[in-house]
Amino acid sequence: MPLNLTKIAFGAQSFDDIESWYAGRRSPNLTTRYRPTRWQECIGGSLFWIHQHNIVARSPITGFSETKTGRWSIDLEPRLIRVMPVPKRAHQGWRYLKIEPPRDLEDGEDIGDVLPGRLAGKLQRLGLI
Repeated sequence: MPLNLTKIAFGAQSFDDIESWYAGRRSPNLTTRYRPTRWQECIGGSLFWIHQHNIVARSPITGFSETKTGRWSIDLEPRLIRVMPVPKRAHQGWRYLKIEPPRDLEDGEDIGDVLPGRLAGKLQRLGLI
């Protein structure tokens, strides 16, 4: 089973902003200072985007490549797949996803009223959701 990564959608004011990052790009990527030590296991996995303390979408990881400046590029498929929102705390950089990945939303599926991430996280720790 491939490993998955998480990343904060820093600077995104809404989900539309994340979608605009992918619009018209044939091979989106994310640059990082360090390549994950388990990078080979991440190929075939996904990069999950965190927005407003919720995992909201994913992009399949196609590979890793070194840039001319010595940084690393996480190469992604040019599609953004919405997932069932799951509370997730903020962090810097990327992290391995240590929980079961959230399921993809079906076409036209409405997620209903999603609780804000911080509130959902507190209720989850209390065992109420």
